[in-house]
Amino acid sequence: MTGGGRVQSLERAFVLLEALAEADRPLGVTELTGPTGLSLGTVHRLLRTLVDLGYVRQEASRGYALGPGFIRLGERASAGLGAWCRPLLAEAAQELGESVNLAALEGDHVVYVAHVPSSRSMRMFTEVGSRRPVHSTGVGKAMLADLPAAEALALAAADGMPPATEHTITDPDTLAAELRRVAERGYALDEEEQELGVRCVALAVPGPGPRLAVSVSGPTARMTDDLVARAVPLLQRTVTAISRELTGRRGETA
Repeated sequence: MTGGGRVQSLERAFVLLEALAEADRPLGVTELTGPTGLSLGTVHRLLRTLVDLGYVRQEASRGYALGPGFIRLGERASAGLGAWCRPLLAEAAQELGESVNLAALEGDHVVYVAHVPSSRSMRMFTEVGSRRPVHSTGVGKAMLADLPAAEALALAAADGMPPATEHTITDPDTLAAELRRVAERGYALDEEEQELGVRCVALAVPGPGPRLAVSVSGPTARMTDDLVARAVPLLQRTVTAISRELTGRRGETA
């Protein structure tokens, strides 16, 4: 046991897993000693256990990467996250009368993990679990603006920045300028960049932890500048509440 009742071996395993998650390629045993600060023997023993459990896999190159065991855990975590965030999203949707979404950053795409539809007859529908390019969505640009510029552009360019509509930003320099504007004003806009006739305003969830963003979307005729101005403080309240929930849950003990 470590201080505060923490289990040292478990803590070391997660240090190792986080190093693998942050790497852009499989890493060998010796390579993992540097970023983790663990001894060669400790890294080897942890990897052997994690491979047996399916949470790490060994490639033909002899390097190690995250294994398929995390796919199931990720799916369950996304479902749980969407469930406890939904009441917060519903409050904003009820007050604004438009659809509200929660999305997470996964690689170079965003994945929608929760959706509360508008109460109006003409509404936007986002399927939970659907993936969209990070560069053409409001939620994606909100999360990119929270990253270092070089990292954000590398993520956006990973899939070639294809156009979804005639309004999609497909030039890295133009996107970089747009992300600077997002950072300055504190929110992102999707001006029919993912879907024609649809406008969206999005804010990133602040703080450490998973990259998340909340958005309000609707037909361009209803998503006026006045509605965006009303939406921003409501979304700010929502993302702050989600951040506090995440911080509280990370601090929970058994």
